[in-house]
Amino acid sequence: QVQLQESGPVLVQPSHTLSLTCTVIGGSLTTHLNYWSWIRQPPGKGLEWIGAIGYNGNPYSGPSLENRTSISWDTSKNQFTLRLTLARPEDTAVYYCARSATPWSALDSWGNGTLVTVSS
Repeated sequence: QVQLQESGPVLVQPSHTLSLTCTVIGGSLTTHLNYWSWIRQPPGKGLEWIGAIGYNGNPYSGPSLENRTSISWDTSKNQFTLRLTLARPEDTAVYYCARSATPWSALDSWGNGTLVTVSS
């Protein structure tokens, strides 16, 4: 069973870059058709899909954060990374990484999530 674990700073200053890493255990980033996503949930609000990286290394970003988001991977460490530039207080959220087995299927494996606060 695939397990995912988020890691990174819990406090980020405004205008700095928010960077999180997801470590995949029990699976491979390059497994055919797998997609690896980042999702966040601000306090009191719903889930927002941030973006993903596919099994072939192609990244995808959601429309709301596209200009500030980049997703990359390190296949030697089985990790993928989210970078969100110019962090704002409204980026404060619980950030999750997750997997979908195919591009058209639901996210079926999730990390526990990590709360990141953007504040000075």
